Amino acid sequence: MTYDDKVKNRLSRMEGQLRGIQRMMEEGKDCQDVITQLSAVRSGVERAIGLIVSENLVECVRAADGNEDQVNESIAEAVKLLVKSR
Repeated sequence: MTYDDKVKNRLSRMEGQLRGIQRMMEEGKDCQDVITQLSAVRSGVERAIGLIVSENLVECVRAADGNEDQVNESIAEAVKLLVKSR
């Protein structure tokens, strides 16, 4: 699977947020602010997972070329990945 720039940009944004959170903690910032930023990162991770799974599912369905068993298997695998990520 190839990962497009949307996913890579999301990861870069989260990386920056995590560095910011570390800095906030080192500076002794309020825990509410830290938790708010951690929640934003978690939400970003969940969105990235959803994006990757959905793009992979589209690729798998296209590759199945009408093979219903393969399509069903791809959908089941996508659901397993989403459940595992929770």
